[in-house]
Order: sequence, then C-alpha cells, then structure tokens
Amino acid sequence: MPSETAEARPRRAPWLAALTALFGLALTTGGGWLAALGGSWFYLGAGVLLLVTAVLLWRGRAAALLVYAALVLATLIWAVAERGLDWWGLAARGDLVFLLGLLLLAPPVARRLGAERGPRLALAGALALAAVTGAAAIAGPGSGLRLDGRLPGPRNPAAATADGVPAGDWVAYGHSWRGDRFSPLAQITPANAGRLQAAWVFHTGDLKRPADPDEFTYEVTPIEVGGLLYACTPHDLVFALDPDTGGQVWRFDPQIRASKDMQHLTCRGVSYAATPAAAGPDGLCAARIMLATNDARLFALDARTGAPCPGFGRAGQVDVWPGNPGQPRGWWQVTSAPVIAGGLAIFGGAVYDDKSTYMPSGVIQAFDVVTGRPVWALDPEQPDVTGPKSGGRYVPSSPNSWMSGAADEALGLVYFPTGMAASDQWGGRRSPQTERFSSAVVALDIPTGKVRWVYQTVHHDLWDMDVPAQPALVDLDLPGRGRVPALVQSTCSPWSSDRSRAAPRPATMCRRPSRSRRSASCRTGRCAEPTCGAPPSSINWPAGSPSRACTTKAPSRPRRPREPSSSPATSG
Repeated sequence: MPSETAEARPRRAPWLAALTALFGLALTTGGGWLAALGGSWFYLGAGVLLLVTAVLLWRGRAAALLVYAALVLATLIWAVAERGLDWWGLAARGDLVFLLGLLLLAPPVARRLGAERGPRLALAGALALAAVTGAAAIAGPGSGLRLDGRLPGPRNPAAATADGVPAGDWVAYGHSWRGDRFSPLAQITPANAGRLQAAWVFHTGDLKRPADPDEFTYEVTPIEVGGLLYACTPHDLVFALDPDTGGQVWRFDPQIRASKDMQHLTCRGVSYAATPAAAGPDGLCAARIMLATNDARLFALDARTGAPCPGFGRAGQVDVWPGNPGQPRGWWQVTSAPVIAGGLAIFGGAVYDDKSTYMPSGVIQAFDVVTGRPVWALDPEQPDVTGPKSGGRYVPSSPNSWMSGAADEALGLVYFPTGMAASDQWGGRRSPQTERFSSAVVALDIPTGKVRWVYQTVHHDLWDMDVPAQPALVDLDLPGRGRVPALVQSTCSPWSSDRSRAAPRPATMCRRPSRSRRSASCRTGRCAEPTCGAPPSSINWPAGSPSRACTTKAPSRPRRPREPSSSPATSG
C-alpha cells in the first residue's frame, strides 16, 4: 500500500500539459508571424508563457500556477491598455486565458501538482482581479450594453424641392440617389404625430412557400413618383398603387425560381428611370421601373402599366448571374434597388454567408436602362479590368456589395458599401485585393466603373462587419474650406464616418467611442486621433446635424500601411 508521503508527491498532468502546449504553439507560431509583419508582440510573448506553463505541468511542478498567473496579469494589462473598460473588447482578448486559469486552479489539478498555498493564491488573485475588471466593464458605460445619446438640435430649413425631387415624391430608395432619406413635407409634425390613423391597408398576398429558404422578410422601402407608389415583395412581385386610396393599379410577377440554395428572400426596393427618348408607341416605357431579382435577373417595366419593356434585353429582362459552373444560382442574389445614374442601372449582389469557400464573385455590374446592354463590371479581384464579361469569367469569392449605393452625377461617381468575401471568419489565404475591398466604401466612375478611391472601415475583417447601409451624400459648410461635398457612412461598428466625396480624406465628423483608437480615422493603415469641436457652421442636409464634429490630426508624413494587427489564433 502506498504511503501518505507517496500519495502527496507531485504528479504530472499530461492531458492538461498537452492542451496548454497546443494553445502555446498556436500563439507562438501565429504571434511570431504577426510580429514579423509589424503587428503586436503580445501574442508571441503569451505563447511563450503558455509553453513554459505546459512544460512545468508535464513535469508536475506547482510553479506552473505562478507562470500562468503572470500570463493572466499580462493579458489583463494589455487588454485594458488596448480597449479600456470595453466588455466585448476585453472578453475577446482574455476569455480563453481566464477559463484555462480556472481549470488550473481546480482542486484536482492543484492537488495533483502538490501546489502549496502560495502558487494557488497567486493564480486565484490574478483571476479575481480579471473577474473584477470584467464586472466593472459590464457595469460601466463602455460595456456596449447601454448607449446613451441625445437628439440633435433644430435642423436647417428644407427647400421645397430637395435634391431636385418634387416635394411630394420619393423617387429612389433613399429619397434621391444622394441617400438623404429626407422629405420636405411638413404636414406631419411632433404635435400631431400621436393622432395619426391608418388611411388604408394593402395586402400583397405574398407568403412563404415550402420551397423557400428559412429567411423570408419584408424589408421594402416603397418609392413614389408620378402619382404612383411602387413596392416589391420577397418573391419580387411588384405593385403599383394609388397613394391616396391604396388601390392596385398594376401588378407584375417575375416568377422567380426560389430554392433552399438561397440564404433568404427579400426585396428592399425597386428603382425609377425616366427614359422619354426611348418611349415606344403611346409613350410605352417613357418611364421605367427597374427590378433586380433574387434569382439574378434585371427587368425593365413600363411605369404606367407594368408591362415589360420590349427593347430591353429579351422580352424586358436580362440574366445578370455572375457565377461559375457548379455554383447554385441561389448563392448570388440581388436584394436591393439598383442605382440609376448616367443612364445605367448599377448594382451588386448578396452572396450566401459561409456556405463555401468557392462562392460567386462579388462583382458590381452596370447595364443600360434602355437596352439592357452590359456596360461595365467591377470585379474586386480584377479592379483594373472593368469591361463586361459573361458568366463564369469573374474571380470567385471576392468581396460583395449587397446594399444599394449612392450617386453624385455632378462628380461622375457612384458609391457602394461592401461586405466580406467568403468566408467571413477565416482570414487565411486572402488575396491583397480582398484585403483592400472588403468592409469598405468604394467610389467608382459612373461611365466606366473604374475605381476612384476605396475607404476601408475594418482591416482584415474576421467578424463579418459588412458596411450595411446606403451612403448618404451631404454638403458641409466648413470654416476656411467653404462648401465640401461629403459622404456619411454608418457601419456595423458603433461609429459613423464622413469622407470627402471627391477623395477619401476625412471631412469633419468621426463619430466613434473615445476608446476606439484604430477605427474611424484609420485609412488603409494610417491612423489619426480625433480632436472634437463644434459642429460645422452649416450642413446642407435637412435630415439632421451631428451633435459633435471632429477634425483629424494625421501623421505628418504618409506611411506605408502595415498589415492589420489581429489575433493569430483566429486569423489563420
């Protein structure tokens, strides 16, 4: 029978040593690579401490708890230095370290190591400090669980015809293709809004069917122009309604081919194009409703009757599928309204998230609104070649643009928000062009599709932080600079940014949390810290002015962008 002395002798913890060594090798390898690229050295140091801990565990030494306590404290100091008391930022950096520490502190492990009171208390104290810091982050204002704000003050007076749009119309997805989302109508006010009553209700009759994907959503923003209201449904049915009575004037069914290969079914809107020079007999198709469908087709419909325009493509439709052989058509869908600018219908498409690493291209395409002829196509993997191509000739799995864009025809530019390429959470083997165009705003030449500038909101995106909204084009009156054409873009991050529309330099506002150091004013690796002051003297955009405005203090000399600093444990 073994003696008490033998029972108390320290024993190895091979399975825990192997697990710790595995984590340590991943961090050391990835951390070394990241440090060589000019990124953070923390991951390399953390990996070394994990490997030392693993060796001590293998040898049954209680000193493993002391080394790991040092790692917990170092991680806590680093995480707070980077993100402050931001709960989500702290959790992403320290969750695994904390959980492994709890495992090491468990009585069976400590007894197996023969750990005395000192090493156990050291690790317990480090974990307790981390827990208290986490609790303070959750309860504090930087937790992200509570966001306090305030409404803007009085707005500038609105013109009777904002952006050339008649006061009673809403001619595009965002009111106009400036994306201003503002109507100058003044009949509804804060004083009478509480007394509004439903004037009419229209039932589309479009319901989910057995062959449809799980996500089936109504997300439409109707447009009103020429005395008719136009709206679409998830199956891309288009209705023209009398805006006063809700009575149906016409209905068009494209009979889309829905399937389980699609991620979702939705239609966010249709677009209006005035084409009087191309009118047929009796004025047919002098004005058109442009519909881009979930099954990758583009239709031109007569705005008065809903009849397909005979001179557009084949029988009023064009196949816009950009995929390669072997890819289901449902993997690429058009869910948003095409931009109408320069006689073109311009749009991107939504790609099925994380379905495969071999997905259709994220190409943005432009078609002639009269003939349906393909005019240009921006393939993010081949940005210097914008001539139209047939299906199967675009590079697969490139960053896509699923939301409507905005256009400034005076500058000759169209602006599109982009998302992440396939796949969202895997950062390995990405091409330089994917790293450039993903989670960004791109400005393209309207006639040719040539890239004029790219502004990226998240570098090396691993969290599917697509830029999800149409840009808003505003004119800012700035001291010493006069009127500046600017672009305001909201993002999946808790900030919005504005850029000069002509070039991607900051205009004034960099709305962002005070602890976010590398987001709003980082442009392709060049980071600037904000200095906040009074709002600009005038914003020529009645939808509201910011509560704060920022100018940026950028480095005196542009520097070559570094590779983004992100965790090698998740970046691949």
